[in-house]
Amino acid sequence: MTNIVVVESPAKAKTIEKYLGGDYKVLASFGHVRDLPAKDGSVRPDEDFAMDWEADDRGQKQVKAIAQALRGARHLYLATDPDREGEAISWHVKDMLARSGALKGVDVQRITFNEITKRAVQYAIDHPRELDMPLIEAYLARRALDYLVGFTLSPVLWRKLPGSKSAGRVQSVALRLICEREAEIEAFVAREYWTVAGRFTTPAGAPFTARLTHHLGKKLEQFDLPDEATAMAAKRAVEGASFSVGSVEKKRVKRNPPPPFQTSTLQQEASRKLGFGAQATMRTAQSLYEGVAIGGETVGLITYMRTDGVQMAREAVAELRNHIKSEFGEDYIPGAPREYSSRAKNAQEAHEAIRPTDVSRTPEKVARYLSEQQRKLYELIWKRAVASQMQSAELDQTSVELVEPSGKTKLRATGSVIAFDGFLKLYREDQDDVADDADEDSRILPPMREKDPVKRQSVEALQHFTQPPPRYSEASLVKKMEELGIGRPSTYASILQVLQDREYVKLDKRRFIPEDRGRLVTAFLMSFFERYVDTGFTAGLEEQLDDISGGRADWREVMRQFWRDFRDAVDATKDLKISDVIDRLDEELGPHFFPKADDGSDPRLCPNCHKGRLGLRLGRTGAFIGCSNYPDCRYTRPLAVPGAEGEGGGALADGVRILGTDPVSGLEVSLRRGPYGIYAQLGEAGTDEKGKPTKPKRASLTRNMDPEVMTLETALVLLSMPRVVGLHPETGEEITSNLGRFGPYLKMGALSKSLDRDDDPLTIGLNRAVALMAGAKPRGITLGDHPKGGPVEVRRGRFGPFLMHGTRVANLPRGVEMEAVTLDEAVTLLAEKGKELPPRGKGGKKAPAKKTGTGKVVTSMPEADKPAAKKAPAKKAPAKKAAPAKKAAAPAKKPAAKPAAKKAPAKPATRKAAG
Repeated sequence: MTNIVVVESPAKAKTIEKYLGGDYKVLASFGHVRDLPAKDGSVRPDEDFAMDWEADDRGQKQVKAIAQALRGARHLYLATDPDREGEAISWHVKDMLARSGALKGVDVQRITFNEITKRAVQYAIDHPRELDMPLIEAYLARRALDYLVGFTLSPVLWRKLPGSKSAGRVQSVALRLICEREAEIEAFVAREYWTVAGRFTTPAGAPFTARLTHHLGKKLEQFDLPDEATAMAAKRAVEGASFSVGSVEKKRVKRNPPPPFQTSTLQQEASRKLGFGAQATMRTAQSLYEGVAIGGETVGLITYMRTDGVQMAREAVAELRNHIKSEFGEDYIPGAPREYSSRAKNAQEAHEAIRPTDVSRTPEKVARYLSEQQRKLYELIWKRAVASQMQSAELDQTSVELVEPSGKTKLRATGSVIAFDGFLKLYREDQDDVADDADEDSRILPPMREKDPVKRQSVEALQHFTQPPPRYSEASLVKKMEELGIGRPSTYASILQVLQDREYVKLDKRRFIPEDRGRLVTAFLMSFFERYVDTGFTAGLEEQLDDISGGRADWREVMRQFWRDFRDAVDATKDLKISDVIDRLDEELGPHFFPKADDGSDPRLCPNCHKGRLGLRLGRTGAFIGCSNYPDCRYTRPLAVPGAEGEGGGALADGVRILGTDPVSGLEVSLRRGPYGIYAQLGEAGTDEKGKPTKPKRASLTRNMDPEVMTLETALVLLSMPRVVGLHPETGEEITSNLGRFGPYLKMGALSKSLDRDDDPLTIGLNRAVALMAGAKPRGITLGDHPKGGPVEVRRGRFGPFLMHGTRVANLPRGVEMEAVTLDEAVTLLAEKGKELPPRGKGGKKAPAKKTGTGKVVTSMPEADKPAAKKAPAKKAPAKKAAPAKKAAAPAKKPAAKPAAKKAPAKPATRKAAG
């Protein structure tokens, strides 16, 4: 009897099947097999939060393959990822299989492993468990909350604030943090202050620097030298006195190593040290977890990367300590193993920290098997884990105070030296620490004793200004959200990406800057839904979700309490006039859009009529700045601070920016704004020798390109696409990168592959390109010549593979792979089911595609939820009323079509009955 194991990804499936042997067949679910349909009614609060679930074609295909494999099997092991989402995927797979009747006589068990190693996988098989229903209920509650907030709040935004895209339970709070930080920066007023420092030498002639700490008998605070005059007076006081050593203080301090990585700290450190975005970090970590090919075997290099735990298994700690002893010596091992606990709010610590699965696989040993990104991230994880079990570093800190005879003027010199490097021999926590430590280590004070005279060499007064708080980076925003208890480790990367996809924020020099659209949405939510973008409320809701997963709270009761108050807040906005919204937002964002003018003039005075008042206005496509004297004055401007990018004479305010001249063709290179975005253009439109119009070469900018800093060199590279990346090391075929209608992609022969969001077609390297092309599939295969002449091709289309011969096409039967079709089968299918393509060209339009469902919709809940789902059949009756209307309308041909279309509402009743 074959035992079936279901995992999430095909990469893991191959590795685990090798570990388990011939009695086991491992299949992949490819993540979630079904989800809530993106339409109203998928979650129904009136039916005690019953939910509809819908499987797409891919999900149905995978579950069907699992059901077929189960024929004759005795055991089904659900081995999806060891977190809330993984538990939910297992539940969905089991539920769909049960509904299809595929689980009769099959023992279903849930297994989890924190690392993909033979030992961990076999241990999991020997210790199965049941599905964790509290964890599944927490997933249901979270999914229902996110759905209800999104599908209830977003329509309010669309109606009351045109141009907005969506709102989310957690994303809106993250957006608020970014917008509030920007408001702090705009309101910040720099404050001047000065410091005085002197250069001295000891009696032996050794130099050192000391800073003024006391002046006129008073200890100096930060702003006690507020201007140049007072600073110069303090400088003269130092220059006019003689100094000796008043005191020398020495002490030894310890610095402990940081804990091993959890999801959030990995994202933060990868951002600081490696410049990786959160999405890139998680994608690379996923590949290290699922395994890489080393010596002909796929090996999982790290433990599961979605975790908020910082503890490690005893066996792992013992291995780390043994490695430290053999590589660094006894002095680098603490007396007892170090134990860590998370300080993050809402930490569940259900899993281990992120660590190497085998410490003997050092970064140096595995580097040649990894891509550059994988190598850098693995080295970071490996060093952090090993350092976490190393001895503390010890530093000798010295502080010397210099005094003059009256005691009214004092200076202080500080320095330190590493007495024992400990964990610092291997790892320093972040780049800032590295810089600080380097300065600190090199700032070693020369030997001095009390009452030693010192000789002054020079004195200088330095001007400083206070700095505004820094904008959030991905690392600092993740850290802030973690501190507040907002979101979960597995959601941070997707939250930050959604904010960028919605164009609510942009990343500039790795810092988040809110777009005006994002500030409008935040101001609206703060004005009318303040509770639901409050950090405390959102964190409290996360705690309730954790209580559900721990079996301490009923998920439906949590949903009832939330929905009651949330529905009332939404209902309160029904009578809200758009003019009320505009007035509130205009008042809230006035300081941003109309900052104070340096000359004291009114920043809201219309520059066109000099009479009207500028203010926020709303149009069909969104908000803009307009004059109150409309329609007499029609002055408008886009939402932007005067003088900012793209407004008031910005680089593309007139739609064109000249970059320079192409040295090869001599044609002018320009940057232009078109209806579909900004693009680079070579030359101008013209006519050829025959008088026919010619189009200039154009190339769209990629997502991560900033038009404001676009250079001639970059534009020329864009216009020269496709770019040759290199030759494939195995096939010798040329790999090129290019920009297509749907974004950047790679091409090699008949194979093509879209680039990931973090990949740049202008700079992508050969190793990364080869790794991506490994998963590429051909866009088309030529099967041979048709008996009537001409090639027969099978192509990969938007809705599945299809056959093509000239202008005749035919879809492949469901479940048939394009690689499996023969020429004879293709000719038969084209003859029996083929259709002629409609003519294209002038006057020829393609017929609109007929919409079809993506899968059967079912209502599916845990066992306790089934009674609620039984209410659905009662709603079948309204669907039948459509039939008489159709008959009555039959004599009149034209009106008849309209009542017929009203059959659509019958579908929800059918879907509910199916559940």
